[in-house]
Amino acid sequence: MARLQPGTKIRLAPEDEYTHKPDAALNYNESMYFNMFDPVRKTGGWFRLGNRPNEGYAEMSNCLYLPDGRVAFMYARPKITGNEAMNAGGMKFEVVEPFKRLRLSYSGNVVVLKNPLEMADPAQAFKNNPVVPCEVALDYEGVSPMFGGETVNADGTPLDLDPEKSFAKAHYEQHMAASGHFTVGEERFEVSGFGLRDKSWGPRYWQAIHWYRWLPMNFGRDFGMMISIVTNDEGKQRQGGMVLKDGVYDLIETCTIESDWDDNWYQTALRAHLTTQSGAAYDVEGKVLSLIPLRNRRKAPDGSDLNTRITEGMTEYRCNGMTGYGLSEYLDQIVDGKPVGAGH
Repeated sequence: MARLQPGTKIRLAPEDEYTHKPDAALNYNESMYFNMFDPVRKTGGWFRLGNRPNEGYAEMSNCLYLPDGRVAFMYARPKITGNEAMNAGGMKFEVVEPFKRLRLSYSGNVVVLKNPLEMADPAQAFKNNPVVPCEVALDYEGVSPMFGGETVNADGTPLDLDPEKSFAKAHYEQHMAASGHFTVGEERFEVSGFGLRDKSWGPRYWQAIHWYRWLPMNFGRDFGMMISIVTNDEGKQRQGGMVLKDGVYDLIETCTIESDWDDNWYQTALRAHLTTQSGAAYDVEGKVLSLIPLRNRRKAPDGSDLNTRITEGMTEYRCNGMTGYGLSEYLDQIVDGKPVGAGH
């Protein structure tokens, strides 16, 4: 979350857990995202629905990391006619009690990837790997305060945003506990663990950010983090996030991330150092257990092709003698075949 500009404030209300009336911008997007990882079974997943009602479709992603390294994945763009609910493509998010309890379900198919890196070429990945039925049912419980909201003017009126350069006008996150099950073909996995969720709404293009590193992680009910570094095409960087400790968020003041890479510029390990507003300092080490590369493409107004790569790595984290699990999500624009944030 960026530092506030003078004359602005953060607004967040329980009704923001539900869908909003879309802006006029063609690229209005309202999305909810959940992840969870079971520290005992070394399995987990992430789930996203992004409604684009003014474009007539939703973006649905379902990604499950199985204990043996396989990844079960599905992406779809189901048609929608409005923004009344988060329910499309077989995935459904329900608010049981705002800021406290939510429910997630999915019923549909997944492609099961023995080698998840094959998703760099989606057409071949779906052609060469089995597609099987999948069901997910998870109950989420908030274990932290809320982080973020909508940045508005001091008088409560909305900011004037350029839709072409926007990633979201409102965004919040929360650390969670989660339990339930998912089935992949004939296999059933009972899961219980921890994760993080977020919600955003407003105009969005995935190409509005040059590159970012997003590290959500949990070490238990009382200790977790979200580390974020966002960089624009001018090299200006925003560092932020929070540390959850004993039910309270301590906001991150500064952070650095050093990554190890393979030949495809996929992250394999990382080291993060951060300081918080309370004066605490943390060193975090991460080892990527399983990674799937995803992409988003569109044409710019001038007709040029824009290609965004997002690598999603289930990651084992170590900090203060504790072991936890979460995600390392690296987003990069691809220029001349190479991620622009390579080396960071």
